[in-house]
Amino acid sequence: MHTLPKLTYKYDALEPYLDKETMEIHYSKHHQTYVDKLNATIKDHKDLEKKSAEDLIKNLSIIPNEIRAKVKNFGGGHVNHTFLWPLMKKDVQFKGEIAEAIKKRFGSFEKFKEEFSNTAITLFGSGWAWLVLNNGELEIITTPNQDSPLSQGKIPLLAIDVWEHQYYLKWRSNRAGFVAEYFNVVNWEKVNEHYKKAK
Repeated sequence: MHTLPKLTYKYDALEPYLDKETMEIHYSKHHQTYVDKLNATIKDHKDLEKKSAEDLIKNLSIIPNEIRAKVKNFGGGHVNHTFLWPLMKKDVQFKGEIAEAIKKRFGSFEKFKEEFSNTAITLFGSGWAWLVLNNGELEIITTPNQDSPLSQGKIPLLAIDVWEHQYYLKWRSNRAGFVAEYFNVVNWEKVNEHYKKAK
């Protein structure tokens, strides 16, 4: 059965940019709920229980119609958050192959940051903004709710969760403030690792 991945840092490790209370609730309540509901959804489907959450999300067409929406939502929530936690770490420099690729694709880090931020800020409702590799090209996209780029055949490199539960305790309705601060905790070493593996 699917389980909550171990968080490799303490809840307050990303202060002052991401507050301890939000991190604890987000990880131990929201993510745990996605795991529990995914397990409950597939418990009578032995063939699906053998597959990783990533494989389920990559191949939604093989999921029976009656549970497909739940697998997409709960499985996507599990996959997205499992991907998110290692992407956050303080004081990691923007460097490596991914830094060069971003500057080449977007012109500069500042232009990338502006486009990524605007994409996240203007996403209607709940969802995610992503930097993905799509057919070998860097691309900024959004997905609604807990949808994953994996379902579109795209490889996620960087993500930001803009569901309100990610930022509301500290930022209230100021999503733009949260997005601006998020760049202080992007773990570019992990993004670079994803990029090199995807290539």
